[in-house]
Amino acid sequence: MTPEIALLCFVAALLELDTTYAGQFQLSRGIMAGPLLSLITGDWMAGVQVGVFSELLFADISPLGGFLPPSTTICCAISLALYAAGIPLHLAFFIAVIGSILVAHVEKWMRKTRVKSLARWEQRVLQKPNYINRVILKNLLTSFLMNFLLLSFYIWAGIQLLTQLVPLVPHRADIACQFAYMAVPWLGLAALLPEFRFKRK
Repeated sequence: MTPEIALLCFVAALLELDTTYAGQFQLSRGIMAGPLLSLITGDWMAGVQVGVFSELLFADISPLGGFLPPSTTICCAISLALYAAGIPLHLAFFIAVIGSILVAHVEKWMRKTRVKSLARWEQRVLQKPNYINRVILKNLLTSFLMNFLLLSFYIWAGIQLLTQLVPLVPHRADIACQFAYMAVPWLGLAALLPEFRFKRK
């Protein structure tokens, strides 16, 4: 893994904390994360494109109840890292979508494991109120490390696998994938359209 991609994973893992853990300045939104991460890879237009596409693709998915939507930051990071490694952007994006769904499942598992520790943390905080800072810092660090390691492994595995498979993709299948990639924003807009209609009495 190149230093550029390692830095990309590091920054993406930091931005991912903005989703729910710290800040919530909307920097983890695809439309923000894509261009920010592209400053590392050097292709700003690709960053804007995957940022907008991931934002539109996941726009109508709400984090309701125990459901965690796929992360647009993770999607942008994987797309840009694979693209920087020579994988065509239209293929990299769909591999990134799968990766962002997998990371959402891991995050859900992490949250379930934290629930088991809540009673123990509560007792310690009642005894020592300053212990809450240690709990928050530990959870932030754990989430950051999990996202960094998952991103690093997924990108490394993706590069190793796709560099072997991409030359074997039939031309027609590649054209179909390009067409599907260009259809992504239209699908996203179609899903959002009902939200902008005037409500009739």
